[in-house]
This record gives sequence, structure tokens and C-alpha cells, in this order.
Amino acid sequence: MADNCIFCKIIRGEIPAAKLFEDDELLAFRDINPAAPLHFLVIPKKHISGPAAVTTEDEQLIGRMLRIGGEIAKKEGFDDFRVVFNNGAKAGQTVFHIHMHILGGRDLNWPPG
Repeated sequence: MADNCIFCKIIRGEIPAAKLFEDDELLAFRDINPAAPLHFLVIPKKHISGPAAVTTEDEQLIGRMLRIGGEIAKKEGFDDFRVVFNNGAKAGQTVFHIHMHILGGRDLNWPPG
């Protein structure tokens, strides 16, 4: 984990979060600034700076993020949702710890931006 990473601080319990799921590898919690009625994040406890930093070693972990995100969305009552990963500041990444947004509960336009 990275010392100054806000998501690593959430993982360590230094910053509170509205947790939806937690195990040894992953943490899911509600976004503090929701962009839709359903908006939560799924993060690995392993610090990975972003999607471009995923290695072959991380493939199973990233797959679990997708599965757990879908399970949480369904449990929250949403069958239709969007999955978003941002990579880099110009793409909208503001926290450089890989995280997956799950958004739903309203019409989501395409293309995003």
C-alpha cells in the first residue's frame, strides 16, 4: 500500500467509508460524490496505480472486481449499470489507485464525457 494514497488509507481504516463488501483482496464502498443513484467503487487492496499498470499477475484480481461489482449492483436492486475504469488524469482519474466505478439508476448517455 502507498502511504499517501487516499484509497490505501480507506483500506487501512484511517478514513471512513460506507462499505458494501470487503474481503482479503477487495473493498467496495459508496462514492462520496455520487453521479447516479447507484454509484460505488470496487478497489483491490493491492496498490496498483491504474489500469495500464495491471500485470498478468493481477488478471484474476481484476476479474474478481468485475464479478463482485456485478453481484453488489444486483444486491442493490440494479440489473442495468455502467462499469468505468479511468486511466490517467486526462481520462478523469483523480486517485491513482485502480478503481472501478459502478453507476446505475438513471439513463446514462453515450458517449460519456
